Amino acid sequence: MSQLLDDKTNNRTWIERLGQALMGEPKDRDDLVQLIRDAEKRQLLGHDALAMIEGVLQVSELQVGDIMIPRSQIVFISRDADLKEIYPCVIESSHSRFPVQDNDTSQVAGILLAKDLLSYAIAEKEQKFDVRDVMRPVIFVPESKRLNVMLHEFRANRNHMAIVIDEYGSVAGLITIEDVLEQIVGEIEDEHDFEEEAFILQRNESEYNIKALTDIDDFNEHFKTNYSADDVDTVGGLVVKSFGHVPESGEITQIDKFQFEVLRADNRRVHLLRMTIINNSEK
Repeated sequence: MSQLLDDKTNNRTWIERLGQALMGEPKDRDDLVQLIRDAEKRQLLGHDALAMIEGVLQVSELQVGDIMIPRSQIVFISRDADLKEIYPCVIESSHSRFPVQDNDTSQVAGILLAKDLLSYAIAEKEQKFDVRDVMRPVIFVPESKRLNVMLHEFRANRNHMAIVIDEYGSVAGLITIEDVLEQIVGEIEDEHDFEEEAFILQRNESEYNIKALTDIDDFNEHFKTNYSADDVDTVGGLVVKSFGHVPESGEITQIDKFQFEVLRADNRRVHLLRMTIINNSEK
């Protein structure tokens, strides 16, 4: 009980201190951000709390088109596909939701959930299958929709994915509730992630998954390289320097014998990389 009272007291103290920090009555958004950053410097706010507050403010300014997964990176399922075609696609991508595409019109007709295939996978006898029987309704949103509005609609309608359309009604990309939340809370682990303490995960003889925050000295030690820690601190920094910009998911660059593919990134930073060691003898 005493611990609970202490926690409540600490929470009130934290709120009071933050309130005092904001007594300067910020004149605009930039002034508000500066006050919050000053509060973090004075240890009234933790770094994570500061990042989340800034993320919330940014979400109100960003649009769906700013963070959507572009059409070129979407894994579609054909509306006429059978299970033999669908299973390899689900296994290879490891996604949980797939837009179902009408081959005649190239439009999205629905959303297929991987979990809805389980009953077919474990059935003792082969069952008749038609994607139309299991696909869910699809939600369409314009590229211009604000992220804060998108998040509210995701929560209100209990949807996790929406198809983004351009001004002509064509599919421009897709967005998930995870994409929006990551703008606020930062990286959320997904199907590519591995143990928290592991920064370099070997997939096969020449392929690795590497977290962008991997220290460049650790990378040098692991792969017997000598990249300078004076230029960049992390592997993500090394890759961004090679690109010359913050890359999007799917972009590829090569540094010496290492080919880096961006597995996950947002508009602010890179999160996860797939690195392939190129065998020079094959060139």
